[in-house]
Amino acid sequence: MGAILIVDDDSQLRQSFEKLLTEEGYSVRTAASGETGLDVVRESVPDLVVIDVRLPGMNGLETFRAMREIEPKLPVIVMTAFGTTDVAIEATKLGAFEYVLKPFEIPDILTLIKQAIEVGRFMRSRVEIDAAPEIATTEAIVGRSDPMQEVYKAIGRVAQTDATVLIRGESGTGKELVARAIYQHSLRADKPFLVINCVAIPETLLESELFGYEKGAFTGAASRRVGKIQQAHGGTILLDEIGDMPFSIQAKILRLLQEKHIERLGGREAIPVDVRIVAATNRDLEAGLTEGRFREDLYYRLKVVTLWIPPLRDRTEDIPLLADYFLSRFAKEMEIDNPGIEKDAKTLLKNHPWQGNVRELSNTIQKALIFSRGSPISMADISKVLRSEGVVVERDEAAEEAIGQWIRNMLISGKTRDMFHTLMDRFGRKVVAEALKFTDGNRSRAAEVLAISRPTLLSKIEKYQIKTETSVKGNSS
Repeated sequence: MGAILIVDDDSQLRQSFEKLLTEEGYSVRTAASGETGLDVVRESVPDLVVIDVRLPGMNGLETFRAMREIEPKLPVIVMTAFGTTDVAIEATKLGAFEYVLKPFEIPDILTLIKQAIEVGRFMRSRVEIDAAPEIATTEAIVGRSDPMQEVYKAIGRVAQTDATVLIRGESGTGKELVARAIYQHSLRADKPFLVINCVAIPETLLESELFGYEKGAFTGAASRRVGKIQQAHGGTILLDEIGDMPFSIQAKILRLLQEKHIERLGGREAIPVDVRIVAATNRDLEAGLTEGRFREDLYYRLKVVTLWIPPLRDRTEDIPLLADYFLSRFAKEMEIDNPGIEKDAKTLLKNHPWQGNVRELSNTIQKALIFSRGSPISMADISKVLRSEGVVVERDEAAEEAIGQWIRNMLISGKTRDMFHTLMDRFGRKVVAEALKFTDGNRSRAAEVLAISRPTLLSKIEKYQIKTETSVKGNSS
């Protein structure tokens, strides 16, 4: 789950923290002083440091500075029993992930630790671009199709600028990976990168999460809190699902983009902030403008540069590459041999309508690997996973209307008394013929795809008088 270093001169707190976090699955080391904590970081950089402000010798903030020189992207949570505004602001300026007061609630600190480790992982794990499937890391953008080549070019053009970027695309296309690639190739790559999901955080909390608040700003605001935007000073913020951002908060984001400053809840002080905004959405923002759900001025401020991430159906030639990548990745994670994937399984994957895009394909490959029992993943394995997920082919309204019109024309013509069976036979013949084409004429595989027995398929071929040339390849199967 992650390695955590606790730096505090209170032995009881260190022991309690170590016991708690070890039970949660973390690897924990402790240090009673800043100097010892620095030695630990030099020896092996942890995933997170939780450090007290008041320490013997080097204080917590001095130690924090020294640790950041060793690893600029090391997430640090600063804690103290003697909270002051100056210390909170100084810790934030140094890039602390969060500043907390003792005593704290265990569920709250565990949530904070989980978030900090995730942010650290985002910042430090590189996103490979156009990586070969067999050597790709767990974070990679895979694809060599023309649409993906355009995405790579766009990342290269915008990364070295400070321009606001709007990343658009359907759910599961990889918008967050693209945002991270932009950050990692930018001039701000050694500064914080924070992700704010505008849907996951309730509207009542989102404003305070983004902008922070002053003491007494609302019931329960016992002290000043610095918001995520100020914490990311000098770095980059991804506003994910910005199309769902509450209308009331959009004006404050607009002000940030225009004037480069924010105000905390309950405060009147304009706080200068230097952050780059990258936004992502799968929503139709233009419809949001028409319906009054999205501000027009913010829309134009966000789309200084727009990157469109293509859906999987527009880059089907990348599907075999992606399948190989996910298979290699999951086999490594599960510490098993990569069994490979059969050609006809890749054909099935290429012809499937991936409504969930790359994310859905990833899940399918992972489940197929789990149930393959070490054998090469077959078309039957893929079909089984897709059926278990209750996958339904996406409706094509234009096609359905064309079919409906053809049926109506047949009904009007009244050319046959046995109209129902005539129509069903016409459809049946087409379905069988297409299945044979899809499987290169292999009747056994066509029967698997149609989820019928081979004898039933053969009887349909005979009944519908499908010519043998339709199924030349693999005819003996």
